[in-house]
Amino acid sequence: MPEVMFAGPDGRLEGRYHHAKEPGAPVALILHPHPLHGGTMNNRVVHGLYGRFQAMGFSVLRFNFRGVGKSQGRYDGGIGEISDAAAALDFLQAINPNAAMLWVAGYSFGAYVGMQLLMRRPEMGGFVSISPPASHYDFGFLAPCPCGGLILHGAEDELVPLNSVQKLVDKLNTQKGVKIDFRVLEGAGHVFTPEQTEKVCDAAEDHVMSVLNRQRIPLAAD
Repeated sequence: MPEVMFAGPDGRLEGRYHHAKEPGAPVALILHPHPLHGGTMNNRVVHGLYGRFQAMGFSVLRFNFRGVGKSQGRYDGGIGEISDAAAALDFLQAINPNAAMLWVAGYSFGAYVGMQLLMRRPEMGGFVSISPPASHYDFGFLAPCPCGGLILHGAEDELVPLNSVQKLVDKLNTQKGVKIDFRVLEGAGHVFTPEQTEKVCDAAEDHVMSVLNRQRIPLAAD
């Protein structure tokens, strides 16, 4: 799990990167929750997803948005953080030019940034969106959504009502060629316990593996 520093639009960004052994392995970018509310790349869910993608045989990167940890710059209201994510994806693609598939996974604010990145980078092939803040941000930019993916939400989320995410899923599922795998974690709030985090990661792994198997993308688990 080597530490990496790479160029961002507002200074250097700090990350942790795992390089898969298999040439041409798929890659994944993991995005953390809101920087102003304690979100970092060491968040429990982000760390858990990083480990699962690694175990599935992916090259995977998690990093700190600007102003978090050793990352330079300061919080930019989401706009700069989308640019940070794009720079992180550039870093990943430069190291993995022959990647079989590109994925983005985000939790809370990171889910919003991940979906924004999805619209800007048509080469993305799949996404994992955990607790997307559909009641705080307008997700109308997903028109059309370029691919299907997993959206998972806690049934008892006290910050983002479940019905706001259900409306987003229903809207996306009306789009031609888009299928959202929507899963609700019973008893879970916006912040997941260690046990709930394992269930979140189980769901992500189940979804990702089903897509890769359907597309016949081979994996060599690390």
